[in-house]
Amino acid sequence: MAIKLIATDMDGTLLRDDKTFDYDKFETLLDLMDERGITMVAASGNQLKQLKAYFAPVNPERLTYISDNGALVTRGDEVLGEAVLTKAQIARVLKWNSETKAHMENLIVLSGHEGAYVSNHATAEIIMGVREFYPSVHQVEKFLDIDDEIFRLSLVWPPEVDVQKQVRELRDIFGSELHATGSGFGSVDILSHGTNKRRGLEELSRRLHIQPSEMAAFGDNGNDLEMLRYVGLPFVMPNAEDFMKVRVDNIALNDNNHNGVVDTIEAILAGAYDN
Repeated sequence: MAIKLIATDMDGTLLRDDKTFDYDKFETLLDLMDERGITMVAASGNQLKQLKAYFAPVNPERLTYISDNGALVTRGDEVLGEAVLTKAQIARVLKWNSETKAHMENLIVLSGHEGAYVSNHATAEIIMGVREFYPSVHQVEKFLDIDDEIFRLSLVWPPEVDVQKQVRELRDIFGSELHATGSGFGSVDILSHGTNKRRGLEELSRRLHIQPSEMAAFGDNGNDLEMLRYVGLPFVMPNAEDFMKVRVDNIALNDNNHNGVVDTIEAILAGAYDN
């Protein structure tokens, strides 16, 4: 069956480690996809504004976006779906974190419509690090006083912490009302129940009348698994951790630093993966 939609994660997948990709080749492929009526989707834990900045060299309006790990789905100026955390949910996670994890000194980041929010106790060095992933960062005294819709609460752990262990613990405690997933760079993202990249693709399937079997997707981390299991043609990156490679059938042609996604999309369009 012909592919009608291609979705890609960003960090560790389309993006090189320096946060760039092969703009010229990608734009050529976009032209070919437009001719064939194929929708290109950026599906990422990043905020929408950050995603559009990544695609500025190829015109960001040519893509559809699943941002904040599925909490916001947009196509052009239209919001196709969004899922926000309530203040009560945020309060429960913050309470759990302060009572059980304060000694681990993790960083708390809230992602909302108007930007990212961190504590006013965060150092200038921490703020600089957060700005690598969030274009607009606000320091606040109290997270629960934020006047914004919050899509995602992220707990960023020191490098020595086992992120998957933290994910399992959060799922054991909050699994009936929230979704926790590893998101790379030591981060655990907490979203409303059932929110993930797959749900974003489900919304696009409904709106665009594209079946999962007509979709391809690329990813490298735990927050991509639901999406990869949903589509008919999933690819995991060669640079992904081993736990990903045993869960996904296909490996992209190269790693993220060597045009893995772009080269594999080229092969898909050339018919290399047709049944």
